[in-house]
Amino acid sequence: MSATATLTSNEAPSAASRATSVPPPPSAFHVVAGVSVAHLLNDIMQSVIVALYPLLKGELSLGFFQIGAITLTFQLTASLLQPVVGMVTDRHPFPKLLPIGMTFTLCGLGLLAVAPSYPLVLLAVALIGCGSSTLHPESSRVARMASGGRYGLAQSLFQIGGNLGQALGPLLTAFLVLQHGAGGRPRAAWFALIALLAILVLLPVSRWYQAHVRTRARRGDVAALPRYSARVARRTVGLLLVLMFSKFFYMVSIGSYYTFYLMHRFALDAHAAANLLSVFLFAVAVGTLLGGPLGDRVGRRRVIWFSILGCAPFSLLLPHVGLELTVALSVVIGVVLASAFPAIIVYAQDMLPHRIGMASGLFYGFSFGLGGIGAALLGLLADEAGIVFVYQVCAFLPLLGVFAFLLPEVKPPEAELASG
Repeated sequence: MSATATLTSNEAPSAASRATSVPPPPSAFHVVAGVSVAHLLNDIMQSVIVALYPLLKGELSLGFFQIGAITLTFQLTASLLQPVVGMVTDRHPFPKLLPIGMTFTLCGLGLLAVAPSYPLVLLAVALIGCGSSTLHPESSRVARMASGGRYGLAQSLFQIGGNLGQALGPLLTAFLVLQHGAGGRPRAAWFALIALLAILVLLPVSRWYQAHVRTRARRGDVAALPRYSARVARRTVGLLLVLMFSKFFYMVSIGSYYTFYLMHRFALDAHAAANLLSVFLFAVAVGTLLGGPLGDRVGRRRVIWFSILGCAPFSLLLPHVGLELTVALSVVIGVVLASAFPAIIVYAQDMLPHRIGMASGLFYGFSFGLGGIGAALLGLLADEAGIVFVYQVCAFLPLLGVFAFLLPEVKPPEAELASG
């Protein structure tokens, strides 16, 4: 029996779950805009950490291992805590956690600007990571709540804020901090004002969240029951993690090393290569914006398998073509592959409506972790075998998209109720 066939009785949505499924509340896209802006501000602030590495290395006489430990500290707090935060708030909703988490980021940025010792630098980046670990699962939950049933669109709008923040962060850091040379680190405290702005944005969002939780409690549907058996859920989540691995490892190969590849392969200077990386990042933003609404229209499963497996012909061709076609292929790859992530997040939320926070935190956290691990492993591979070999090997990663055919067809609970 195929993966899309009707599930057996022990795998089908329970009657109790159907009974608690209700149509989504009216959309509140001003709330979605709020969490998207907060995501933008959060990712701008995260860029400060990497930008300060040269200054921290000189001021505190740090070695490369110590610099790597700063990245590791941030990645551990920003990724591993996310599913934990999601699991806790699934059981005990805590809307005020959004502005409270951003307060951790504010404190971390202030400390990072003036920390006189290496241990305090590690504490500062851990605080920033804690702020990020609360923002992603809780904001993703709020985006779903405020979507009015257009879950994919809301998720794309939330994620596009992060894409824009990643693009704007280095520019603002260069303007506010790096242009002042070795004495510029205290100027990173200006980014604490961005954290303060994010808190002001999240305060009305948290009030809307609290009112929404109270409304659901009065209607008696606050605790949705599992829709699928634990075995089906574990198998499906495992497949999604494999697909995430293929997507993010390939994305890291371009995001971290594309400029080096272009400089080595086509003898471009650093400025030209950086501009072409920006073209790719713009394509990623477009794909992120498209993936969610497409999932709403044609189904998340179709978007997932098309965006990952459909990327394979282009990734396999990229290491063997000239500069112009390389740039064109990078645009296609960016748009197609980036469309998978909002579809994956909403697919997981649809499957686990009783664990929205855990599902969001797990996949956002996994993407953070894969980014850090992938950059390190691919860097080692590039040192040993060359940057061109990295792209020849990574070109096969999208073929793992074939596993998407094993995913069951999952619809939002209210869509299933309406059809059944």
